[in-house]
Amino acid sequence: MKVLSIQSAVAYGHVGNSAAVFPLQRIGVEVLPVYTVNFSNHTGYGAWRGPLIAPADVADVILGIEERGVFPSIDVVLSGYQGSEGIGDVILDAVARVKAANPSAVYACDPVMGNAASGCFVAPAIPVLLRERVVPQADIITPNQFELGFLTGTEPTDLESTLASADRARAMGPSTVLVTSVERPDAPEGTIEMLAVTADGAWIVQTPRIPMKANGSGDVTAALFTAHLRESGQAATALARTASSVFDLLQNTFDSGQRELQLVESQEAYAHPRMQFSVEQVR
Repeated sequence: MKVLSIQSAVAYGHVGNSAAVFPLQRIGVEVLPVYTVNFSNHTGYGAWRGPLIAPADVADVILGIEERGVFPSIDVVLSGYQGSEGIGDVILDAVARVKAANPSAVYACDPVMGNAASGCFVAPAIPVLLRERVVPQADIITPNQFELGFLTGTEPTDLESTLASADRARAMGPSTVLVTSVERPDAPEGTIEMLAVTADGAWIVQTPRIPMKANGSGDVTAALFTAHLRESGQAATALARTASSVFDLLQNTFDSGQRELQLVESQEAYAHPRMQFSVEQVR
């Protein structure tokens, strides 16, 4: 499997491609990382150095990959945080060209906009770009519950409303919706869930909630779920593998006392997930 991953990069820590690439490689996926920024660290520290990469330069790198004749063998285009409308245009153009070269290729978009705790933290134009232009072109999207509501103009608060919102998102274009950070009032205290919805059904997995903020964990989740779904063709299998790997990554990070994901130290969790959580079909 080959993945063209168009995302940010940091030298210190793990977000964007700096979070997604290694776990994919550890499960045997060939990744072609294209960077949209090259920062010293993620912006959550409040200070960082390094350049935003101009959309024209990002497009030039992608063109160079195309000129090597690689596009027919790319199975997935993966994108995460989109810092500008210009980068969105570059990603959509790349998706169209990859799919022209390989009609079986899929586009997986993590529509990063914010979260329930912080609200929307991207520029005002980005949610509009994602909702109106990007998501309709995606085959797989991996919003958190807050982002799902933002995309669909709904307020998912329980399982029924989250399923309805996911159906509404699927009607926009994507065939698969993975909803992360699902919270519902009837779930046991101290737990959090992920929900995968396709035309074939819907599945949920529940894990203990780890009391920490983990920048980059959504990037790992989107990458692993997409790769497992592409490899297995089964949303339930992809959900179980991803939940197992990401939980162990987060637990290892929490136990370490470090702020940054213990990405390399947790590599066995990607290569050999323990499959310690059961997946329940809810539709």
